[in-house]
Amino acid sequence: MSTKSYRSLAPSSNIMTLVSNDPSYWPVINSHVIYSYFTVAASVGLMYDWALTFGQEAELIWRQRWSLMTVLYLSVRFAGIGYAVMNILINVPTISMTDTGWVIFSNKSLIQHNDSYSCLIIINGVYWMGDVVNVILGVIMIARLHAMYQRSRKVLIFLVVIFLAIRIANVVMQAVVTMQTSGEEYVLSGTYQCIFAYGGDSVFLSAMTWILLTVWEVLALCIAVWIAVKHFRELRQHSTRGIIGDSFTVLMKTHVRYFAT
Repeated sequence: MSTKSYRSLAPSSNIMTLVSNDPSYWPVINSHVIYSYFTVAASVGLMYDWALTFGQEAELIWRQRWSLMTVLYLSVRFAGIGYAVMNILINVPTISMTDTGWVIFSNKSLIQHNDSYSCLIIINGVYWMGDVVNVILGVIMIARLHAMYQRSRKVLIFLVVIFLAIRIANVVMQAVVTMQTSGEEYVLSGTYQCIFAYGGDSVFLSAMTWILLTVWEVLALCIAVWIAVKHFRELRQHSTRGIIGDSFTVLMKTHVRYFAT
C-alpha cells in the first residue's frame, strides 16, 4: 500500500487541506494514478475469486459443523475483502476522504477547510487489520504444525511462546507508530491524495515489525520443512500409505501454497 509521504507535502497540524494545481506535482500524481490501477485490479480480482468460490464455500464451510478453525478462516476471508476496500478508498485519486467547509485564498494556493481525519483513520485501520489477520493466520499455522507433529505438547508450547513474544512486541511498536503518524488529504490538480508523515522512530519501528514477522514466517517454514522431510523419508520405508499419510500430504500442499504467497 502506498504511503504517499513527501517532504514537500508534509501534513500540517491544522485542519486545512491544500489544493494546488502546481505542475511540479504531476509526476507524483501520475505515479499514484498508475498505482491505483494495480490496487483496483488486485482488489477486483480478490472479490471476483470470492464470488466464484462462494458456492463451494457455502457447501463445504457454511453448511458444515462450525469449529474454531471455521471462525478463523471466515474472519481472514472477509477481513481480506475489507482490507481491499479500504486500500481502494485510500489509493484511488478520484475518491475524496474528507468533508469540506469554507474556502479561502492564501499565498496563491487554495486552502480548503477540512473537518475530517478519514485518511488517518483508514490508514490506521489498514495497519491494525493487517495485525489482526496476521494473528489469526499465526493461530491457524500453530494448529497445523501441531497436527503435523502429532500433537506434540513440546512443539505447541514452543510455537505459542515464540508467537506471543513476537506479537506482543509488534503490538507495542504498532501502537507507538500509530501515535506518531499524522495524515490528511491534499487536492492536487483535481486528484485527492492521502499524505502521511511519520514522526519519531516510526520508520524504524515499522521495519522492526516486518523483521519480526519475517522471523516468525521463516521459523514456521523451517519447522514445516523439517517434519515434511522426516515424514517422506519414513514413507519410503513403507510400501503402503494410510489415511495419516494422505492427510499429511494435504497439509504439506496447503503449506506450500501459503509460503509461496
